[in-house]
Amino acid sequence: MNLIDPILQFQTELQAIRRSIHAHPELCFEERDTAELVARKLTEWGIPVLRGMGITGVVGIIKNGTDDRAIGLRADMDALPMQEINTFPHASKNDGKMHACGHDGHTAMLLGAAHYLAQHRNFDGTVYLIFQPAEEGGGGAKRMIDDGLFKQCPMEAVFGMHNWPGIPAGHFGVTAGPMMASSNEFEVIVRGKGAHAAQPHKGVDPIMAAIQIAQGWQTIVTRNRNPLDAAVLSITQIHAGSATNVIPNDATLIGTVRTFDMKVLDLIESRMRVIAEHTAQAFDATVEFRFTRNYPPLINHQRETIFAANVLKEIVGANNVDTQVEPSMGAEDFAFMLQEKAGCYVFIGNGEGDHRDVGHGLGPCNLHNPSYDFNDDLLPIGATYWVRLAETFLKQK
Repeated sequence: MNLIDPILQFQTELQAIRRSIHAHPELCFEERDTAELVARKLTEWGIPVLRGMGITGVVGIIKNGTDDRAIGLRADMDALPMQEINTFPHASKNDGKMHACGHDGHTAMLLGAAHYLAQHRNFDGTVYLIFQPAEEGGGGAKRMIDDGLFKQCPMEAVFGMHNWPGIPAGHFGVTAGPMMASSNEFEVIVRGKGAHAAQPHKGVDPIMAAIQIAQGWQTIVTRNRNPLDAAVLSITQIHAGSATNVIPNDATLIGTVRTFDMKVLDLIESRMRVIAEHTAQAFDATVEFRFTRNYPPLINHQRETIFAANVLKEIVGANNVDTQVEPSMGAEDFAFMLQEKAGCYVFIGNGEGDHRDVGHGLGPCNLHNPSYDFNDDLLPIGATYWVRLAETFLKQK
C-alpha cells in the first residue's frame, strides 16, 4: 500500500479529531461546532475559508501556481437522530444524536488531505475542500449549490467518498454509471366514511380500499417496469383506526420508492397515482396522493470513474479496487453535485467491525446501526487518496 508518509505520521492527530467529532455529533444544518472545528483547523494550516455556504457548510481553498484548473473534494459532516449504544470514551455525548454513518471519518480524512496539501502544494491549480452539511435527509449538497458553490468555486470535476462496512479495510469499490439510487417518499391518505363495525354497509371502508391499493402497487414493479430496470417500492407504514368496533374515516399508506433511472421513477409515480385514484373510486372513497422526490440517483461519470479507479490502484493495488462494485439502493445527496459537474463517488471499505474499541455495542458495525463506529485505520488511506487524486488531476493537461 503506497500511503503518504507525512499523512501516516499525522494519523494520531487525525484520530483525535475524528473521535472528538464523533463524541459531539450534530444534526443536519446544526453542524456549527463541527464547522467551527473544520474552519479553525484549515485556518491554522494557512488555508483560506468560505463559511456559511449551505447554512453551516465550509469550503477550504488551496491555490498553487498559475493554472486556472480546479478540482473539488467533498466530505459530509452531519450525524443521525439516533441513540448510540457504544460506551467507549468517544461515544456520543449528545443524547439522541450519533455519527452512525461515518461522516466524522469523512470529515477527518479530508482534513488530513488538507493538512498535507497546504504544506506540500505539489500541484498547479486549485483544490476546493468542500465540507458539506445535511447529507442525512437535508439535501445540504443542493443547498450549497443553490448558495453559489460552483459559481464562487469554479471547478472542472468534483469527487466524493463514503465508508462501506462489509468491504475490507484497504479495499475500494466503484462503478461507472448508477452507484446509488434516487430517494423518494409517498404518503397516500384514503378518505372513506366512518361507521360502526357491525354496520359496515352504512360507511365507506378506507382500510379495504387501502389494502387493494397496496396490492395493486406491487404490480407496477412486476408488470409495468422493465425487468432489467432496478426499482424498489416499499410500503413501510399503514395507519388506520383507533377501536375494534369502529370503521375509521381514513387510512394512510407511507413508504419509499428507489430507482436508478428517472424515467423508471416517472413510470412508478404515474402508475401509483392512477392505481390509487381508480381503486379508491371503485370503493366510493377518495385519495390524497403525495409523492416527494428527495434525492436523484447518483450517477458516476465514465471518464472520472476510470481516472479515480486508476489513482486508487496506484495506492492500494489493482486487486484491492473493485471497479464493478454492486450499486446500492441507498441514496446520497452528492448526486446533486454530479448533476452539475463531472465526477465520481467511491466506497472505501470499513471492514467487518473488529476494529471497534472495547465498549462497543453488541450490534453489527453497519451504517445507521447504534453499534457502528468508523474505522480509524482508514484515515491515512482516505487522505492519501484525496491528495493523489487532486495532484494527479491537476497535472493532467
